[in-house]
Amino acid sequence: MQADYVIVGAGSAGCAMAYRLSEAGKSVLVIEHGGTDAGPFIQMPAALSYPMNMSLYDWGYKTQPEPHLGGRTLVCPRGKVIGGSSSINGMVYVRGHAGDYDHWAESGADGWAYADVLPYFKRMENWHESGQGGDPDWRGSDGPLHISRGPRTNPLHAAFVEAGRQAGYPVTEDYNGEQQEGFGPMEMTVHKGQRWSAANAYLKPALKRDNCELVKGLARRVVMENGRAVGVEIERGSQVQVIRANAEVILSASSLNSPKLLMLSGIGPAAHLAEHGIDVVADRGGVGQNLQDHLEVYMQMACKQPITLYKYWNLIGKGLIGAQWLFTKTGLGASNQFESAAFIRSRAGISYPDIQYHFLPIAVRYDGQVAAEGHGFQAHVGPMRSPSRGAVTLASADPKDAPNIFFNYMSTEQDWEDFRTCIRLTREIFAQEAFEPYVKSEIQPGADLQSDDEIDSFIREHAESAYHPCGTCKMGSADDPMAVVDSECRVIGVDGLRVADSSIFPRITNGNLNGPSIMTGEKASDHILGRRLPSSNAVPWFHPEAAKSQR
Repeated sequence: MQADYVIVGAGSAGCAMAYRLSEAGKSVLVIEHGGTDAGPFIQMPAALSYPMNMSLYDWGYKTQPEPHLGGRTLVCPRGKVIGGSSSINGMVYVRGHAGDYDHWAESGADGWAYADVLPYFKRMENWHESGQGGDPDWRGSDGPLHISRGPRTNPLHAAFVEAGRQAGYPVTEDYNGEQQEGFGPMEMTVHKGQRWSAANAYLKPALKRDNCELVKGLARRVVMENGRAVGVEIERGSQVQVIRANAEVILSASSLNSPKLLMLSGIGPAAHLAEHGIDVVADRGGVGQNLQDHLEVYMQMACKQPITLYKYWNLIGKGLIGAQWLFTKTGLGASNQFESAAFIRSRAGISYPDIQYHFLPIAVRYDGQVAAEGHGFQAHVGPMRSPSRGAVTLASADPKDAPNIFFNYMSTEQDWEDFRTCIRLTREIFAQEAFEPYVKSEIQPGADLQSDDEIDSFIREHAESAYHPCGTCKMGSADDPMAVVDSECRVIGVDGLRVADSSIFPRITNGNLNGPSIMTGEKASDHILGRRLPSSNAVPWFHPEAAKSQR
């Protein structure tokens, strides 16, 4: 089996590349270890907590014990299914802030400034909200990825945005447009009531072409000949075979599995490879390093009125929602329920938002456990740019073994200061007049937790990953010893091999990572094909008083 391009991983970036490369007439083989994405658990937006917790669809990774979180081991879901993590995620669509991409370019990722990536966001989007306010000039209207908004009929969504306005924050009609900062509607990758994963948007249309094929198997390593990647060794059942790449091999296996595959192939920190008896092809110290994530806490409030989604949190309610969705693709099942959002700055002197809110009209955890108090609502809140860095390393030289994942969460004083600020600012928002008809009491953390020490112990016990790992194959200049790929996504020191997924992010972007990961696949395709879209002249909004005002 052979093709011009062999892509490892049918996830967010891999599906986009399969679509664009095959569209350009290249032959493409996509290797994916997971199976089909058919069925309501994945395709029904409101069922999002199910696939994330099912071994059928998830690699089942866990972190090493995190010393600054009381030695807790956190779950780290990654999609093992067609569509990758875009098939098990929360479907929230955030591009990130212009300042994120300008920082990438300043740190050595030439050609990845906001002006360079904006045309790719527009190319990939099919945005459905142009009649609802927002920024049609900044958005795409005919791309493969459908973007929509929830109905926002629950009064708590309006209360959240109004409380933000009352607290003195801006309101934004479209955080993916000119102005991210502020309170407003949240967007989701949902189309006609169905999860619009990278598989639905990109891979399935690509597979209808004669020159694109999907191969099920576990990628074991990249096959190297004379310093050049020439194929991928995969395991299918009891057989091991090599799939040859006539042009290039592209790793899009996630920020956890792409560095693992590089190391299994002899590309990584030489001393670490030697520990596992792996011959060194290229000594790249940055492979697996620079691991980042977003950590968050759930601020939960008990609700005075029985208007939250808790009334459906029983077998009959869930059954009715499921039946309505199955037959009509409408109703509560057709939304991820994250329908209002906010991006704010933690203090004066920060030029663009460093705190994100997801607002939810029920008090519930990702694993489906609801608050004991019954009717409630919550805001997920956390800092966007933690200075903590972790690493992905090999547990062994066996491709079947999970990598060691260590985020080193909350390892700097800045993390603790930022999180305390998140909690105090959120309490202030929930104390605004707009919430007066709804707020009964604070469930979590609990109003009696006020001092730094009390808040810190709550964070230590309750902070959860937002499931946004990235950064482990950092993009940068060839003379940066920690860079793994150059700004064309080529692995430095190896021919015929690229990495294109969230692992190449030099620094984590503002918000959820699915949108930026798909954009990376879109842009990497053009680098591979030797073309590029012209840069944008659009000027994004930065708060004019940011230097001296927090809001």
